[in-house]
Amino acid sequence: MIVTVTLNAAIDKTLAVPNFRIGRRHRSTEQQTMAGGKGVNVARALKTLGQPVIATGLAGGPTGTRISEQLTEEAILSDFVRIRDESRTSTAVIDPTSGEQTEINERGPEATEAELSLFRDKLLYLAKGADICVFAGSLPRTVEPTVYADLIAELAAAGVTTVADAEAEPMQLALRAGPDLVSPNATEAEALVGHEFRDEQDHVFALYELCELGAREAIITHAEGCYALVGRDRDRSLYTVRVEPIELVSAIGAGDVFLAGYLAASYSGRGHEECLRFAVACGAESTQHFGAGEVDAREVGRIEEEVFVTRLEQPAPANARA
Repeated sequence: MIVTVTLNAAIDKTLAVPNFRIGRRHRSTEQQTMAGGKGVNVARALKTLGQPVIATGLAGGPTGTRISEQLTEEAILSDFVRIRDESRTSTAVIDPTSGEQTEINERGPEATEAELSLFRDKLLYLAKGADICVFAGSLPRTVEPTVYADLIAELAAAGVTTVADAEAEPMQLALRAGPDLVSPNATEAEALVGHEFRDEQDHVFALYELCELGAREAIITHAEGCYALVGRDRDRSLYTVRVEPIELVSAIGAGDVFLAGYLAASYSGRGHEECLRFAVACGAESTQHFGAGEVDAREVGRIEEEVFVTRLEQPAPANARA
């Protein structure tokens, strides 16, 4: 079983607005509303890819009720802790004429210590039947940035594989707790390691820096694929993975589907190269859909044929700073 944690779950509204301009009145040509938040998106994709998954986190007010109801409608198993404050709504505007995307994410609810304690108890209960737990996305207001780190440490002690996909301070602290895998995009990774990436070498060194900060394995995603440092000790391998360009509908949530694809393949016992190829194909296929976390499993196989995996020579330890 794979558990996904979304502490700042949302109702995600996506609008298609041709020739979108700030300060003008527009009419959308297409819209979609669905339960969201990074962990929810990962759960949606895992369900589509045929893996056992349960989504948990915090959900409050009428919006929280709507989140749970929509997950039930999608047949995604969920078990959220109800909180008093209202869950957030996030809005994304996609301009189909230019391909530009604008996202507006609300801060989210406040969560009390008592509500967080209830969630911790629920997660530890769910973890008894879990092999993997994914901590993903932003935190609600008033929640301490140490929460992911604390939970990762507890689940690791229980023998659960932990995955972190967040940003800023919560992610920096989560790294120190030693998650088994982190999967930031290039922009998030730049913030974590403290420098910009100009070329392949910068991405490669950043993978080693992320592992030096505490992660056991690291993947950095970008628009054309990913860089990955996966495996343990002598079995550690360095890869670059690229896919032939695909004209996209929406890239929102593509990183979440990539992560779901990697975990689904890993959970099925595939090797590192197969996992990475499948993950990149999943992420690419998801850009053909209007909603976050959506993927057509039948089309993923076709795209896999256009994914190129290259194993790189690892830099010398002094240069890699591993």
